[in-house]
Amino acid sequence: QVQLVESGGGLVQAGGSLTVSCAASGRTSSSQTMGWFRQAPGKGREFVACITWSSTYYEDSVKDRFTVLPGADKNTMYLQMNSLKPEDTAVYYCAASSRSVGDYWAPNEYDYWGQGTQVTVSS
Repeated sequence: QVQLVESGGGLVQAGGSLTVSCAASGRTSSSQTMGWFRQAPGKGREFVACITWSSTYYEDSVKDRFTVLPGADKNTMYLQMNSLKPEDTAVYYCAASSRSVGDYWAPNEYDYWGQGTQVTVSS
């Protein structure tokens, strides 16, 4: 089992920056892929970014603004968000998979989820 805890959400003005963190505990050695998803009110859970042993992937609308970074201890992952827009407002979830996923954008490829952290971007 892997436990994931997100932190660092908050309120920021449009154009600002925010970094959210994900701390993993438990059988973290089994995590092959870690990702970030977000869910806005009334919408489904949307892929944001993920990191594997060798690659990172981003959803097109965040590609030039967000960066997913591994922590130094390999049990932490960060999502650095720049040039934030009101449409980035959502609950941001950390996710982990115990295998190397094919469809990295699909929520059902991930086995473990955090409780989410709210990010609100005001216009």
